[in-house]
Amino acid sequence: MLPLDEKTIRASFVNASRKETSVLTLPTGFDEVVWDDLDFIGWRDPKTARRAYAVVPTLDGTVVGILFRQADAAPNARAQCSWCQDVTLPNDVVFWSAKRSGPAGRNGNTVGTLVCAEFQCSRNVRKLPPLAYEGHDREAARTRRIEDLQLRVAAFAADV
Repeated sequence: MLPLDEKTIRASFVNASRKETSVLTLPTGFDEVVWDDLDFIGWRDPKTARRAYAVVPTLDGTVVGILFRQADAAPNARAQCSWCQDVTLPNDVVFWSAKRSGPAGRNGNTVGTLVCAEFQCSRNVRKLPPLAYEGHDREAARTRRIEDLQLRVAAFAADV
């Protein structure tokens, strides 16, 4: 992911009001983010419970910011993240909803997805997968998982 500055992040949100973007808190350690290790940047708002943000590169080279709200209820069973689809997750997965942009969002329409609670998807897909069979190309599998994550996240951003 290409490095982003605070101004670009705040201007990228498509489903948040100006007030919401003006009060958003950037992630802890924002100045030390290793952008090459990210496919998107996502974080929970430390000041507002159940609120989170993600800024996603789109397929056309722009970035889209998404404001999320965490569902009150937790999944009944161990959920799988829709973005990284890691079957050996070391973290929790929660249901996040996002108001749609434009008139649809103003009318209350939302879209939701199951995503890692702390948006660790980029880290999860970069883990070397287990050896599935003799001769399995683990590096190619990891590269494919990274590409798939990028496509799924961009598709979600387009849906918002």
